[in-house]
Amino acid sequence: MYEPIRTKSVHSTMAADVRVPHRSREEELDIQLAGHLAALLAVTDELGLDSAGDAIARQIARLRGGMPPVRHAGLRGGSASALHGRAHALAGRALVVAASRADTAAAILAAERMDAHALALAP
Repeated sequence: MYEPIRTKSVHSTMAADVRVPHRSREEELDIQLAGHLAALLAVTDELGLDSAGDAIARQIARLRGGMPPVRHAGLRGGSASALHGRAHALAGRALVVAASRADTAAAILAAERMDAHALALAP
C-alpha cells in the first residue's frame, strides 16, 4: 500500500553530524538563578539598600564564575511599596530556583530578602 522511502530525509542536515555543545541542567539553573538575582539586584539598588545589594552581587558573581554584575540603579521614580512588592516576587522566584538547584547560600539570601520586603510591605 505504501512505498518505502528510498531517499535521504530532508530533515537531516550536515549540521546534525557536528557535535553542538549543550549545557547541563545545573548550568541552566545557574544562568536562571543569576538572572533572577540580577533583576532583584536592580530593584534593590533602586530602593537604595546598599548592603543587601552587595550580598546579592556577591552571589551573582559566584554563579558567574567570579564575574561581578554591572550595577546601575536606573531610578524610575516608582513608589517604595511597588518596588518592595516587585522585589518580594523576584526573591521568591530566586528562592524556587535556588531550592531546585540545592544552592543553600542563594536560598538563604533569597529567603532573607523575601522576609525583608514582606516586612517593608506590612502595614
